[in-house]
Amino acid sequence: MAENDVVFVGSKPVMNYVLAVVTQFHNGAKDVRIMARGQAISRAVDVAEVSRSRFLADVTVKGISISTEVLNTERGETNVSAIEIVIGK
Repeated sequence: MAENDVVFVGSKPVMNYVLAVVTQFHNGAKDVRIMARGQAISRAVDVAEVSRSRFLADVTVKGISISTEVLNTERGETNVSAIEIVIGK
């Protein structure tokens, strides 16, 4: 999987990220990783499900991994949850 086959989910509307996922598949990607941290995790799940159910019927969820990342802030270290969803044909 190439590095450009990754969609980082943030605070934009879900359909913006769905369009990015669909574009990756139309450009020939076999798998696309959807990654998010913190409050964007639920949005990443929505992106995967909307992409799979409405636009890409032949795509399945190949894997889901969750982790905790340590961020250095001005108040010290903070733990932030992260998710990676791999969808592919």
